[in-house]
Amino acid sequence: MPAVALSPQYSPQYVRSMPDQLFPITYSTLAPQALVDRILSRYQVGKIISCVFWMRGLSDIYLVETRDRRYVLRVSHAHWRSRTEIEFELELLAFLHQNYIPVAYPLRNEDGQLAIEISALEGKRYASLFTYATGTVAVGDLNKVQAQKLGETLANLHKAAQDFQCQADRPHLTINYLLDDSLRDLSPFLNNSSRSYMNEAIAQIKEQICDLPKKFPIWSVCWGDPHSGNVHFTENNEITLFDFDQCGYGWRSFDIAKFLQVTLQAGTSPNVRRAFLQGYQSIQSLHEIELRCLQPLIQVAQIWSWSISVKSAIVHNHSKLDDSYFHQRFEHFKMLRSPDWNY
Repeated sequence: MPAVALSPQYSPQYVRSMPDQLFPITYSTLAPQALVDRILSRYQVGKIISCVFWMRGLSDIYLVETRDRRYVLRVSHAHWRSRTEIEFELELLAFLHQNYIPVAYPLRNEDGQLAIEISALEGKRYASLFTYATGTVAVGDLNKVQAQKLGETLANLHKAAQDFQCQADRPHLTINYLLDDSLRDLSPFLNNSSRSYMNEAIAQIKEQICDLPKKFPIWSVCWGDPHSGNVHFTENNEITLFDFDQCGYGWRSFDIAKFLQVTLQAGTSPNVRRAFLQGYQSIQSLHEIELRCLQPLIQVAQIWSWSISVKSAIVHNHSKLDDSYFHQRFEHFKMLRSPDWNY
């Protein structure tokens, strides 16, 4: 695998100036007790019994417990999403909650804010406290009933979000962002042949979706990452959505394509994908052009998620970016372009 130069946001120049005795860093793990003292104390949630570092994704997740409730504290990474993009997401979730879409939503602190700025060693990070999503991730994967419920809920989300307004800069899931920027991040890892193949594929994708209009209801606020790992179900199949840090304005069919892309990669049953689509269309019918564009949009989703994974690994786990990692994803992408593909 060729050596890869770090992007500017990961280089030492990105780290703010600091005293000579402190070594520059790209990522830090914030101490739970300090978060209790400095951040959680600014919320009216009662006495904190426990705050533990729970998991690392595109943000750091802490599980917070009081005497009678659980919460999730999310701390953004300095290299992922700007303050205005985070504010857009938080305002969207608050709006969806107010409009009865079942989401884990952010709480306002004592100052009425949805996010608290943290001056970490690597730069500005933002902490937000969320309600805990009742239930659990579906064991194994979604069944048909759960998939249909998720499809219905996503359709209702798209309908409700048409009335959403936000003062923050609006992130847009445009083709330039999803494809061109993603290919730029992937290119250093690809040989000449693979890079040529991807350029050809992206040109074809752009041609296939060029007629998709950017107008209601086809153009909407998108969740950006709908799949079984970002949904909790109770025993009665009550649903709660979470993890909206890839949201933005885009084609609603891209959200559907993202679900299909994840389930195709996971080897989920076609019956589950069909149930999801049936659930969605029971609330909102998709136009013929949207259905025709699902295959190229699934390819878009694959390229975008691949790029996000690589950028995260550069910071947190560069060891996984070996030849097998790229070979598997490259072969899967070829399958998604095949005439024999099937969702």
